Amino acid sequence: MTNKVVPAEKSHSRIVKALSGLGPLLGLIFVFVLFGVLSPSAFASFYNIKTILTQSVIVGIAALGMTFVIISEGIDLSVGSMIALGTVVIAMILNLGEPTTALIVLAALGGILACGIMGWLNGFLIAQFKIVPFIVTLGTMQIARGIAKWIAREQTISAPITPLNDLMLVDPTPAWLVFAPGIWIGLLLLGVSILLLVRTVFGRHVYAIGSNEQTARLCGVKVNKRKIQIYTLCGILTGIAALMQYANLTVGDPTAAVGLELDIIAAVVIGGASLSGGEGSATGSLIGALIMAVLRNGCNMLGVPNYVQEIIIGSIIVGAVLVDQLKHRVKK
Repeated sequence: MTNKVVPAEKSHSRIVKALSGLGPLLGLIFVFVLFGVLSPSAFASFYNIKTILTQSVIVGIAALGMTFVIISEGIDLSVGSMIALGTVVIAMILNLGEPTTALIVLAALGGILACGIMGWLNGFLIAQFKIVPFIVTLGTMQIARGIAKWIAREQTISAPITPLNDLMLVDPTPAWLVFAPGIWIGLLLLGVSILLLVRTVFGRHVYAIGSNEQTARLCGVKVNKRKIQIYTLCGILTGIAALMQYANLTVGDPTAAVGLELDIIAAVVIGGASLSGGEGSATGSLIGALIMAVLRNGCNMLGVPNYVQEIIIGSIIVGAVLVDQLKHRVKK
């Protein structure tokens, strides 16, 4: 028998890859323990943990959709505006009549569909006209926000009280749910996203396009079709995040979620996805959203000013990108 000798470079590469995979989870544990030590009585309480999880739902669900986009070496700056549009559509449909079960379901589906259509438009423009995703989604960000303000007449839209309002309750009804219904929905979507990325041809194609689009095309992947599907899926998941935002606000607000697209992208990057494409995971993105929620919650409890929070989160994003760059250098 011969012993295989692993070259030092390969061994080093494996170590870096393993550490980068564990990085988001270790980061979450670190910030949680840090704030638990600094503010043990308030931060570590069960109610506050439920609050943190609930606060991460909107960004977390939208980050699942953004994961597919970033893995495919794309970007979507329009998701914040989509969320605002979704809340407005939901409120408008709820105001069409008595809040029956059918109308409530129609309102939820209407908000998701509106975001799905915007996602499809992004994918179509990017795939068919070969326009850089940054430029396309920068434009549709304005379009979606403008449509939301137009149909809402530039004001918030009140809507009747429905079960949709209960999706983001920290203390849910019924009490046996323990956590807000939105958290359970987020976990379900996490499972679906993992299956799509890991167990389906679609998921393999997403990684292939992000790793090398030209090679994927030569291997028979219908790149244009997949890109449209990727951005549409991102839109649908963003629509579900819009439903959670509506539950949080209980009104349709065309000015909601301004700048939230940056938090969503940051969650995916902090979660280990590469802006160069070809790398990332749904679990990592959700952990990234949790890290940001823990940081904001802990800083608020300690009385840390908002501008300091922004500096901290910005530094973490830059650090995550630097780690990604170092990882790629090691591979080379």
